[in-house]
Amino acid sequence: MIFPFTAIVGQEELKTALILNVIDPGIGGLLVMGEKGTAKSTAVRALAELLPELETVRECRFQCDPDGNLCTVCLERNETAALPRDRKKMRVVELPLGVTEDRLVGTLDIEHALRHGEKRFEAGLLGDANRNFLYVDEVNLLEDHIIDLLLDSAAMGVNTVEREGISFSHPARFMLVGTMNPEEGDLRPQLLDRFGLCVQVTGLHDRDRRMDILRRKADFDDDPVRFGDRWRPQQEELAGRIDRARERLPAIPLDDGVLERIVSVTTALWLDGHRADIVIMKTARALAAFRELAAIGNPEIRDAALPALLHRQKRLPFEEVGNEQGRLRAVLEENLPCA
Repeated sequence: MIFPFTAIVGQEELKTALILNVIDPGIGGLLVMGEKGTAKSTAVRALAELLPELETVRECRFQCDPDGNLCTVCLERNETAALPRDRKKMRVVELPLGVTEDRLVGTLDIEHALRHGEKRFEAGLLGDANRNFLYVDEVNLLEDHIIDLLLDSAAMGVNTVEREGISFSHPARFMLVGTMNPEEGDLRPQLLDRFGLCVQVTGLHDRDRRMDILRRKADFDDDPVRFGDRWRPQQEELAGRIDRARERLPAIPLDDGVLERIVSVTTALWLDGHRADIVIMKTARALAAFRELAAIGNPEIRDAALPALLHRQKRLPFEEVGNEQGRLRAVLEENLPCA
């Protein structure tokens, strides 16, 4: 039994950022900064359990979408007959520290190909993660070339392995969630920028809310089935709300007025590149869809800018550490006044 997503106490920024990535995977994943024991992995597993089953190609190792991008094997099967369909639950694939390149991307059996004239591919974690969650704890402690491979695959949505003139490809569209404790080491700015959103999590210090955590944990451990039944109405309501937001998303307009307000924020902060603008645009649109709005307003752009820019701001010369958030909020208040 998985602890219900809606039963998690607090951590609203974390939960909202995860939901927005489900509504629009193009946002680009989530980086979670903070201490251990703050429901990070619990929230990811709980959300995966909450979401509806995926339609997949039956017996496909990579959970290929029958109506979407296909792996090399499914492409060959599709040439001779219609692909049989199946349904699977989303799951969370964990990337361990010390993972090798072959374990991440997979390997081709060259000897088998030469002897039998057919490709044999041993799938890696990217194959397991296709259309699932890929959870990377302490991402800042991974080797840089592993992070590069991971983020490149996340951006391209495909993993291709080539050996001795033989190649194999499969879709690699996953929701990337990385966690890190900044006290244990930083990520290079180029890698930080590749995560769509970033949130900071801390333990709850309110006495009543900490009591709620203990009560719910004790109730879940004593009888997880009964606890799940108690939270089923909230779970079903949230799942339906996410489904409606996915359907509504393309209808949310991105007119010049919305784009101008987004650019007014990013230009005031002198950010490098244009990924921040794109992420704010996608996140604000997903927020409007989740809030069941017909259009994007200033509150959606403000609420999108905070997690989109938390890890992208540059500290000014002689500026105190941590002052970036105050500068960001001042820019948002100036350019996106409350109605």
